[in-house]
Amino acid sequence: MRYACIYHPAQSNMQRPTEEGMAAMGALIERMMTSGQLIVTEPLGSPDQGGKVERAGGQFTVSALTDRPGGYAILQADSREALIDQVKAFLDVAGDGSCEFRQIVEM
Repeated sequence: MRYACIYHPAQSNMQRPTEEGMAAMGALIERMMTSGQLIVTEPLGSPDQGGKVERAGGQFTVSALTDRPGGYAILQADSREALIDQVKAFLDVAGDGSCEFRQIVEM
């Protein structure tokens, strides 16, 4: 099963990663890509570089974003439990924050 995951760093974890942190994340990404668990991952820009478009009653509204996701990933896991273990391994390296995940529906 494939899952879309979005990482939201804690307010206390918004500083630029250290060289050691970057190396640890690089090693985790390499290990997960090699094993087939990680399909793609990329950082996301600041809220002012994005927005949200809503449609209601035929009218469109464009609004600013209020939170700052740190990045996204598409993960492959055999079960929800396996995915949760992958996300925990990521958070151990990324630091405080949360990771939202949703299963991608296979059509």
